[in-house]
Amino acid sequence: MANADVLKVSILGKESIHCGFHLIPYIAQTVLSNLPSSTYVLVTDTNVANFHLTAFEKEFEQRISSLPTSSTKPRFLSLVIPPGETSKSREGKANIEDFLLLHRCTRDSVILALGGGVIGDLVGFVAATFMRGVRFVQIPTTLLAMVDSSVGGKTAIDTPHGKNLIGAFWQPEYIFIDAAFLETLPSREFSNGMAEVVKTAAIWNEAEFISLESRSADIFAAIQTPSADYAGRSKQTRSIAQELLLSVIVGSISVKAHIVTIDERETGLRNLVNFGHTIGHAIEAVLTPTILHGECVSVGMILEGEISRQMGILSQVGVGRLNRCLKAYNLPVTLADPRIASLPAAKLLTVERLLDIMRIDKKNSGPEKKIVILSRIGATYEPKATVVPDSIIAKTLSEAAKVIPGVPRHHPVKMATPGSKSISNRALVLAALGKGTCRLKNLLHSDDTQVMMAALNELKGASFAWEDAGETLVVKGGEGSLSVPPKGKELYLGNAGTAARFLTTVCTLVQSSPQDNAEYTVITGNARMKQRPIGPLVTALQANGSKIDFLESEGCLPLAIAPQGLKGSQLQLAASVSSQYVSSILLCAPYAEEPITLELIGGQVISQPYIDMTVAMMKTFGVDVVRRKDPVTGKFLDVYEIPKAVYTNPPEYNIESDASSATYPLAIAAVTGTSCTIQNIGSASLQGDAKFAKEVLEKMGCQVSQTATETTVQGPPIGQLKAIEEVDMEVMTDAFLTATALAAVANGKTRIIGIANQRVKECNRIRAMIDELAKFGVETIELDDGLEIIGKPISDLKRGVSVHCYDDHRVAMAFSVLSTVVEGTIIEEKRCVEKTWPNWWDDLENKIGLTVQGVDLASVASEASASGTINHDSAASIILIGMRGTGKTFVGNLAAATLSWTCLDADAYFETKHEMGVREFVHQKGWQAFRDAEFEVLRELIAEKSQGHVISLGGGIVETPAARELLKEYAATKGPVVHIVRPIDEVIRYLNSEASRPAYDEAIVDVFRRREPWFGECCSHDFFNRFGDLPYSSPKATSREIARFFNHITGQRPNLAQNLTSGRRSYFLCLTYPDVTQSFPVIHELTQGVDAIELRVDLLRASKDYDSIEYSIPTLAYVSSQVAALRRVTSLPIVFTVRTQSQGGSFPDAAEKEAVELLKLALRLGVEYVDVEISLSEKKIKELVSLKGSSHMIASWHDWSGNMIWDGPVVKEKYDAAARFGDIIKIVGKANSIQDNFTLYNFVSKVNSTAGSKPFIAINMGLEGQMSRVLNSTLSPVSHPLLPSKAAPGQLSFKQIQNALHLLGLLPAQRFYLFGTPIAHSMSPTLHNTGFEILGLPHHYELLETKEVAEEIKIAIGDSAFGGASVTIPYKLDVIPLLDKLSPAAEAIGAVNTIIPRTTGSGRMLVGDNTDWLGIKACITEQLSSKPIHAALVIGAGGTARAAIYALSALNVGDIYLYNRTTSKAYELAHAFPHAPVHVLEQLGQWPNGAVPPCVIVSTVPASATTTEEETSGILLPSKLFDYRDGPAVVIDMAYKPAETPLLRLAKTAGDNWATVPGLEVLLEQGYVQFEMWTGRRCPKELVAKWLGRLTTDHKQFVFEEECES
Repeated sequence: MANADVLKVSILGKESIHCGFHLIPYIAQTVLSNLPSSTYVLVTDTNVANFHLTAFEKEFEQRISSLPTSSTKPRFLSLVIPPGETSKSREGKANIEDFLLLHRCTRDSVILALGGGVIGDLVGFVAATFMRGVRFVQIPTTLLAMVDSSVGGKTAIDTPHGKNLIGAFWQPEYIFIDAAFLETLPSREFSNGMAEVVKTAAIWNEAEFISLESRSADIFAAIQTPSADYAGRSKQTRSIAQELLLSVIVGSISVKAHIVTIDERETGLRNLVNFGHTIGHAIEAVLTPTILHGECVSVGMILEGEISRQMGILSQVGVGRLNRCLKAYNLPVTLADPRIASLPAAKLLTVERLLDIMRIDKKNSGPEKKIVILSRIGATYEPKATVVPDSIIAKTLSEAAKVIPGVPRHHPVKMATPGSKSISNRALVLAALGKGTCRLKNLLHSDDTQVMMAALNELKGASFAWEDAGETLVVKGGEGSLSVPPKGKELYLGNAGTAARFLTTVCTLVQSSPQDNAEYTVITGNARMKQRPIGPLVTALQANGSKIDFLESEGCLPLAIAPQGLKGSQLQLAASVSSQYVSSILLCAPYAEEPITLELIGGQVISQPYIDMTVAMMKTFGVDVVRRKDPVTGKFLDVYEIPKAVYTNPPEYNIESDASSATYPLAIAAVTGTSCTIQNIGSASLQGDAKFAKEVLEKMGCQVSQTATETTVQGPPIGQLKAIEEVDMEVMTDAFLTATALAAVANGKTRIIGIANQRVKECNRIRAMIDELAKFGVETIELDDGLEIIGKPISDLKRGVSVHCYDDHRVAMAFSVLSTVVEGTIIEEKRCVEKTWPNWWDDLENKIGLTVQGVDLASVASEASASGTINHDSAASIILIGMRGTGKTFVGNLAAATLSWTCLDADAYFETKHEMGVREFVHQKGWQAFRDAEFEVLRELIAEKSQGHVISLGGGIVETPAARELLKEYAATKGPVVHIVRPIDEVIRYLNSEASRPAYDEAIVDVFRRREPWFGECCSHDFFNRFGDLPYSSPKATSREIARFFNHITGQRPNLAQNLTSGRRSYFLCLTYPDVTQSFPVIHELTQGVDAIELRVDLLRASKDYDSIEYSIPTLAYVSSQVAALRRVTSLPIVFTVRTQSQGGSFPDAAEKEAVELLKLALRLGVEYVDVEISLSEKKIKELVSLKGSSHMIASWHDWSGNMIWDGPVVKEKYDAAARFGDIIKIVGKANSIQDNFTLYNFVSKVNSTAGSKPFIAINMGLEGQMSRVLNSTLSPVSHPLLPSKAAPGQLSFKQIQNALHLLGLLPAQRFYLFGTPIAHSMSPTLHNTGFEILGLPHHYELLETKEVAEEIKIAIGDSAFGGASVTIPYKLDVIPLLDKLSPAAEAIGAVNTIIPRTTGSGRMLVGDNTDWLGIKACITEQLSSKPIHAALVIGAGGTARAAIYALSALNVGDIYLYNRTTSKAYELAHAFPHAPVHVLEQLGQWPNGAVPPCVIVSTVPASATTTEEETSGILLPSKLFDYRDGPAVVIDMAYKPAETPLLRLAKTAGDNWATVPGLEVLLEQGYVQFEMWTGRRCPKELVAKWLGRLTTDHKQFVFEEECES
């Protein structure tokens, strides 16, 4: 059994690498014979053990037992450890060492490492250090380990700082490569290893690389058929596939062994085997373990190849070949690969993060990064890694690009563009279908040609090989013989439209055969490709007898095409959409069963030059197509006759440079006033776009000279391009984007027609150019078959624009032309140019001479702020827009009062400026003149009133395009633009009764429908202005909401939960009603104790949808009305959540677009917290982050499966991804046992201990997870017994959690007191104990009545259970010496009524405060909202009067009048507030001359000290106290006996605008404030007030702490 044929490879002078098949007996015999030992220890992991451990144990035990009895027989031990990278750690190493010590292993022991790279690295490091070094043997079981980690003696473990940072060089005694192990290896793991095989060939051996390029299918086949009866062990039993596989492995190992022999310790040459690893390891550090090592290295190789290309060392041919070869082994080659991009951790792959990881690399010399630079396939630039600056690496890694404007350094430029995409794809089809061998020169190396070649290869239509270092593609034609790809194998074409259309007809040529295991060929593409039309071509083929089915959308990919050949004869084709349909049939027509007559129908044929190109190329390949002529006129008809034939391949075919691509360097010359010559494109070109220079650039003022093969353009001086009145670009449609970019800076209006087909390209290109040019401020007009561009001077274009490219190469390159003269332009999705000019950005710098910088969009997004506003100033003026009648003036006045700003009505400003009313202006000068004048007013206001104003605009401002652009720019760069929204029926009722403005010339509802989308595009926020009171809402609800909204969106006072700080606990209530108004009767009960309220948008359902069985996504309008309604009954912050079905909610998983629109709506509505799942696409998340303003993002991840392990790598990956953009992180799993909660708690403790950690919500669902809900400290979601249902299984109420916390010892009971005398009848214990009971808090409030501030009080406040105290007469001053600190209010008022214990770093501190002023302030603002207070009156001069003045001063009252019967006391009190505007009155009711009477009155004297009747004792209260009539006003009497004091009685007769507040309400308010100061929880005052109301009715002797003072 041990007689195996092995191939031996020498390393470090010893043939220690043995390669073969089924080697287990050979391994046992060799080890026991050549490495004598007392103990052999085999270490493997559980995965490998399942396949191979038993065979090793059996073989070693048999051979040990057969050893001579005279000798001491060695032991054979085995250790199985957990699989995966987590075992490759300090702890994992220690576990193996402990095992060896436990079994008394000595220095003669031999350790066998059986497994992949983790096992080899880990066990090798153990061997290097155990007993100062023992012998070991590598037995790799994965291809990656066979060709890489097992060879060379590198051993290591990982640390949190990076991979392989602690280790040693320790050479194994043997390396046994048993290729039979690969038969049990998953195909993904095999591909993982092939990355290293490709790498080795790329740096060292081009011949080997060529073999890998061409034989991927054969190499895969070698592992897909298990070898029976140990086939392959001997040469005689070895198959051809096995020989191929072994030769690939041995070839790769031999290269590495050679390099290691020369440079064992990696001082130079050995660096080369790290090609792809510098960047690959950085990617792996972020994506491990989800993405495998080889997959990361594959992407790293392409990126490092692009760096080589950027440096001008490696050609695009080399990058293209590397790309194709790696793709052939199912390896990712870009970070945009769906396998990577779909991962939450992919969001962490920012340029900054990758560069930071790359700083810790063993190849580096200090801060300099080293990368292996390829010079060509099979050779490197240096025999070691090369130092590469960060700027070059960053440019390659960045997903966006920025061109620095300037004059091209290489002027005059002379260059060639890549091969034509159109000609390359046609040549590939022709040569593949042809007979003989054809060498294609100057083939375009791009995404499009790669997918075409890959598809033809899958169809077995031809064989491909490379010559001249990849410059020449050798195609051996298959003469039209094509096969159905294997079952399950789809031809994926990405966004390659040409390939999709050509291959549709090519696939009809396929003939079925007995060997087929699939019934049809499937061609598919990416999301955009699935939207692009292919219906007319399929219809024509179906009519001819081909069986083609649409698998998804009608008229689009994917297609299923039956293998039954192309019938031929008569075909009719609609060619008005794309000429590619025509070319597709023409190219394949010779192989039909009958000669074809192709008739083009449906009107004007699109892009005739491309059809002519196809016909001309077919002739070159030996087939003549005849185009019929009209026998009378001699004009060509749209009828083509194609004979049956087989193409004859010419020995060589030279592909023209791409004429469409040539337009970009030529246009750069035009716009920068320089010269450019393009070689290989001239008047003799087959391509219609070659006419661009003469027919477009020359007309725009350029000097153009053109030969048959060369074109030169000299641009006019910068800024002097001329517009073209009209140009028909039907023959060069792809070039219209370049012309459009130039027209944007040309003098005048350019009209481009004949390009209707550009709407169905990679994107709707006409719309794309219109939308992106608008960002620069360029106006355009869309036409049926084109567009008009109104050019602007370069200096007038907006700077800093970020251009979205729609994954369209032409859009990206066209705007790169414009960016050469417009500073700060960012071209997003820079890699989309790889479709036709992969090295465009490199050529722009290296050949044209313009500096190109990389831009990391993740960094750009993180800098963005409120609603698209970049770092806007919180003082930036707010602009209000909306229909007339929505309440802009009403909202504006209240908003301005809230912010202490000025409200400015633009109409009033207009009338002042023009000295006439708007109606009169329109009557005299007309609507257009008014709109122009209105726009000028807007410009003035933005320029002159840019801060501290709320500007209300007329409803029609959005009718003017320039005004819309100005508003959009303001919202994006300066400050908020708020759309005031009101139901249209209310607006119509109002406008029908309003006469100050001109009447509309059309129905109001039509005006509304026209303007509504404009309002939406111009605003950054929406405010839903509800008139009239909702049931259960406060009369002041609208005013309160206006104050909340505008404080929040400006960032002046964001309405965020106060308990979101370290050491506090916070909660939000999960509303589960389909209509939130159903919660309003019990809203106060529901929200007891919580800090926020969650609106589960996915659970909302309008009443019209109640009876529907199917789920209906709530409309934006309905959700807006729900938010607005909720705002009317609670001021709590809202958590806005759209939970999908897979996350445990109701929203459809596939409706990402709709979910994102709802999340954007939340931000526009000023919602405080927006829950964003990290599973959303990165682009959508960045978009939301850029809009968030003062709102906070909850970055969440939900896993209901029960498989999520809190101490596993996946959770940390999710946490890091969420931390990247979230203000709060939320991860929710499912507990299977109580132990899962402890694991969760440990994870939370670990991440929270790191500096700068963010608030973290971590919860396990289900009954088993309830403990996690109790222990969670940040925004715990809670339910309530009154809710219709719980939002998630295991959810608890706030009260239940408080009870649980108390039982766990995390919420100890505290004692609260009232200090004073007499206090027996105080209601304070009832207030506070009722609040404690309602919230489930374990505290108790009691009376402590003493004769003086003595030992009893000192003992109480010194107790560790002391929670706080109220202080009343007579101890408000006496208690101060016992305190450590006074609040500013207590110091100013000179008395303490509240004691609060606070924990500090140095221990506990007792703080004295005064809440009387807060009670007064709360009662005033409740009645007046945020209305400015011009004047107030205070009656009295005692301690309560001090609190009143302090409160009024905090409210910024204009004048504070003070009256006291003893005037000297009043003056004394006034002097105590030197910075407050206090004026002492000698006589009550006598205001200074011309002064407006006060709108606030606060009396602080006993009721018995006042009277309304003359001739009686006491302060006479004159009726003129209430002369103020111009708005709401309030009077507060701090006395509460009797219930109606003389002052309140007089106020009730004064007028409806005066609200009265009895002293009991003030005292309740200050008690509520105390409650919150002590507990951190809002007192449930509505419920407490109800309870107290019943008590005061039943027990009138109950009082609060004190009467008023005189």
